[in-house]
Amino acid sequence: MKERKILLSERDIPKRWYNAMADLPNPPSPPLHPGTKQPIGPQDLAPLFPMPVIEQEVSAQRWIDIPEEVLDVLSLWRPTPLFRAYNLERALGTPAKIFYKYEGGSPSGSHKTNTSVPQAYYNKISGTKRIATETGAGQWGSALSFACTRFGLACTVYMVKVSYEQKPYRRLMMETWGSQVLASPTDKTNAGRKILSQDPKSTGSLGIAISEAVEDAATHDDTKYSLGSVLNHVLLHQSVIGLETKKQLEMVGEKADVLIGSCGGGSNLGGLVLPFMPDKLGGQNIRMVAVEPSACPTLTRGVYAYDFGDTVGLTPLVKMYTLGSSFMPAGIHAGGLRYHGDSPLISQLVYEKILEAQAYHQVEVFEAATLFAKTEGIIPAPESAHAIKGAVEEARRCIREKKAETIVFNLSGHGHFDLAAYDDFLSRKLTDFALPDEELKKSIGMIPTV
Repeated sequence: MKERKILLSERDIPKRWYNAMADLPNPPSPPLHPGTKQPIGPQDLAPLFPMPVIEQEVSAQRWIDIPEEVLDVLSLWRPTPLFRAYNLERALGTPAKIFYKYEGGSPSGSHKTNTSVPQAYYNKISGTKRIATETGAGQWGSALSFACTRFGLACTVYMVKVSYEQKPYRRLMMETWGSQVLASPTDKTNAGRKILSQDPKSTGSLGIAISEAVEDAATHDDTKYSLGSVLNHVLLHQSVIGLETKKQLEMVGEKADVLIGSCGGGSNLGGLVLPFMPDKLGGQNIRMVAVEPSACPTLTRGVYAYDFGDTVGLTPLVKMYTLGSSFMPAGIHAGGLRYHGDSPLISQLVYEKILEAQAYHQVEVFEAATLFAKTEGIIPAPESAHAIKGAVEEARRCIREKKAETIVFNLSGHGHFDLAAYDDFLSRKLTDFALPDEELKKSIGMIPTV
């Protein structure tokens, strides 16, 4: 029998996070205060985040120890398996070897729990009583809800309204773990009321939900804000994915030629590829590919500029690829990829051509997802399906070029709560969304001048 599953033992869980900030070829652009447009310091972030998280956000230390209390919770599902996709290879007729790192075995069903646990832990030891956050498709809200209940914290989740309505079981999962879940935009915050006054039927966006969660945290002394993607400390926590993958590839004598992750804010992509960055910068020929939806093409059609991370303009300005914070994405099923911006770290690496980006429409993404489900047995989340589509296209390129490359992608979560999306696809109700140039030009034109 072919060795399909590459396993590590519990003792092989990484004991330190890898911080890619230590190895950037060029220094990052500093975040700016939303009012003064001047570089911010740690104290400017204190109303939103506990100090241990702030220290990690600004750190350039290459290795950071993982606390024992965090390792204890991570050990519930880590290390995660690396699979060789023999059946998918056979179906495609490719000479490529395809591997996928499966993060769907966490309690919340996605990679997001890798960062929700340390964030909840650092909030707990800092005296926080409640955490406010946003969620798109619900993976992050589920992950933080689980982590908060583990550390005895209350949790309020502003869930993008279109996903709140599309994915009721994600909401129920969060509520089962004790969280309050609100359909954003709400009438509970100034930010939400402002949006509803402009568009009473607004289906919401991650940018709007972020505005509401940030306002909630900033106006309550016992509450902090938590973000599941984009920021440096989140990518730091996700590095356990790539660190484990490197060890698993070494176990079977393989080196990755292509690394692929879906990209909305950048967390699962960064988690896989960033630990390989020293190898790439050291001369190893590795391509690192971000795959995003054509309906929200931040890296492929956005501009690299300072912009707000939220819609209302409450967050610091960060240098990133952006479609403009006023951009309202179409209601595609990959709710976790419907964000106007991207991680500043990922954006810088794309700008400097260390990372590359691709975009696909949702129908072709679901075609790849169903092929994967039929061959490998796992029904992937719509977000993860973008990475599958990227891997399929790379495998087809290997056919044309007659190359036996090793392709590795991050299967960041399962799609058990996304079956309504598959129902739309199988009944041919799923449609593609073409983003008009005029709409994109309008939202980009509203990016603040810095």
